[in-house]
Amino acid sequence: MADEEVAPFRKIFQMLTGYWTSQAIHVAAKLKLADRLANGPRTAAELARETDADPHALYRLLRALASVDCFVQDDQGRFGLTPLAECLLDRPGSQYPVALFLGEEHYHCWGDLLYSVRTGKPAFDKIYGKPIFDYLSGHPEQAMVFDAAMTGIHGPETQAMIDAYDFGNISTITDIGGGNGSVITSVLQKYPKLKGILYDLPGVIGRAQQGIADAGLTSRCTPIAGSFFESVPAGADGYMMRHIIHDWDDDKALTILRNVRKVIPPTGKLMVVEMVIEPGNAPDFAKFLDLNMLTLPGGLERTLAEYRDLYAKAGFRLDRAVKTPSPVSVIEGTPA
Repeated sequence: MADEEVAPFRKIFQMLTGYWTSQAIHVAAKLKLADRLANGPRTAAELARETDADPHALYRLLRALASVDCFVQDDQGRFGLTPLAECLLDRPGSQYPVALFLGEEHYHCWGDLLYSVRTGKPAFDKIYGKPIFDYLSGHPEQAMVFDAAMTGIHGPETQAMIDAYDFGNISTITDIGGGNGSVITSVLQKYPKLKGILYDLPGVIGRAQQGIADAGLTSRCTPIAGSFFESVPAGADGYMMRHIIHDWDDDKALTILRNVRKVIPPTGKLMVVEMVIEPGNAPDFAKFLDLNMLTLPGGLERTLAEYRDLYAKAGFRLDRAVKTPSPVSVIEGTPA
């Protein structure tokens, strides 16, 4: 086989077997191997006793991961951390919860991608019997992993957003579907005169209140429980949603945006923080995240033209899309 034929053959094979690596990392996270190696190298046999694993099978897992620079084996047969493996330490902002979440619910749903492509419906509902956010409401342990995973995945976007977008002309900002409150607390910490409202479902707000208190923002950030499909709190001149609209199809997204339109003042600002799909064939993570939205919540990523159309139908004018150093843009709108 000629060299020009071998390269594509090898590349597609690497793509096909990509989940081998991701699932190996998932198992390493489930066994908390990075944390068990935080104080120095250890053998697979030592780790197996602590994790109730088969020593030889665990050795084979670590050996495979060491071959892709996630862990390293020394000349005494012990395994230690590498910069990649350190990302799996169980600490705030790490990839540990991401490895847990992507290796379980996400993995199972992507395994049924064909169902979603054929039907246009989320595989999550088929596999777990209910929509993802209803499922998380009834499974608090998975909900905590989800919250932490979202911080691990999207956390770096927060500082990038704050650096790129000026919130200085807003007096009160409502973070709609703000989850654990990490975004709004970061914004409030940079803008000391700004007041905030964190709005999400009752169970989510319950999980977020401690974080607001820990940030010393109890007096400036009001948590309010409710459903953005029913209403949105009045009293703010800025309404922000990060990775909310992409969770929903156009009909549900319009319901949310129209609820904002009912309460936003004429001079208020709508700030939707999302990835924007670019035209052409260049590598674009948003195009694969779009498939993730298809298989799990049933939403989608959108082009700027699609956002402009969505805004217009909801009664907004899309004024600009402020790019950030991260993959997301702040899609700013005002009442039309």
